[in-house]
Amino acid sequence: MKCAVITGANGFVGRAVTRSLLDRGVFVYAIDLQQEAAIPHENLAYICCDVANIGTAAESIQKAPDVFFAFAWAGSAGPYRADYALQLNNAKYNSDCIVFAKNIGCSRFVGAGSITETETFEAVRAQGNKPALPYIYGAGKAVAHEIGKCVAAGLGIDFLWAYITNAYGPGESSPRLLNTTIRKLLSGEAAEFTAATQLYDFVYINDVAEAFCRIAESGRPFHEYTIGSGGAKPLRVFLEGLRDAVSPGAALHFGAVPFTGIDLAPEVFDIASLTRDTGFVPKVAFSEGVVRTAAWIAGDGQI
Repeated sequence: MKCAVITGANGFVGRAVTRSLLDRGVFVYAIDLQQEAAIPHENLAYICCDVANIGTAAESIQKAPDVFFAFAWAGSAGPYRADYALQLNNAKYNSDCIVFAKNIGCSRFVGAGSITETETFEAVRAQGNKPALPYIYGAGKAVAHEIGKCVAAGLGIDFLWAYITNAYGPGESSPRLLNTTIRKLLSGEAAEFTAATQLYDFVYINDVAEAFCRIAESGRPFHEYTIGSGGAKPLRVFLEGLRDAVSPGAALHFGAVPFTGIDLAPEVFDIASLTRDTGFVPKVAFSEGVVRTAAWIAGDGQI
């Protein structure tokens, strides 16, 4: 891989993958809505562009990239997860990016999915279950995945898809679970949860970036890979470990919030195929990752 295009290059995951590619000596066309690149670099060409108008970026791409990474996705956290128009547009733009990738001579497309796709499938199809509105986000990802795979096959471009379990680490400012919990613990706020018996997995952002690079380099076309730590546990175990690392002795209020989700089976979190095909092995332990994240929030981040 000598040249890559990344949409959402200034976002949490996109920024990490961009940095990892640059460290590998890859030339990067970084596309994002912001006016300036988050990581200025001599091997990075920044293109300010909305993926809704991705075609306008073509004139700025002077050489054919080997891989197109699609990370641009509006409303990945917070109340916008329930905005069906926004999430459907995201799915459409994903396919637009596949067409664009083909048009600029790229032969390989790597999409960023979510383990929420699987959870959404189970929640929506369970008889009598009333799926919560945020599952619209998972449905949007699933639509992007399934339509995108068909579009890529029709165009003759390799399609690879990664299910991210739960990425975390310095640089994230969204209201997602670990980020919010660390902020509450540091500020002394009450931290309330469900009984937290459902299986979860968390993977540090540097490991996420490494996994995406390896998928791009040696993943098998038209295959899906789960990016995680490979050590799924009940959510409560992770939260207690976070508390012990960040604010020992702080109270965690389990059972204070009703659980309306779906329990996922252990095999959903399996990263064996990712390791087998790409050699990926996570490096950052959860205890180390949350300490790094808390230090960033307490210092450079905003509490």
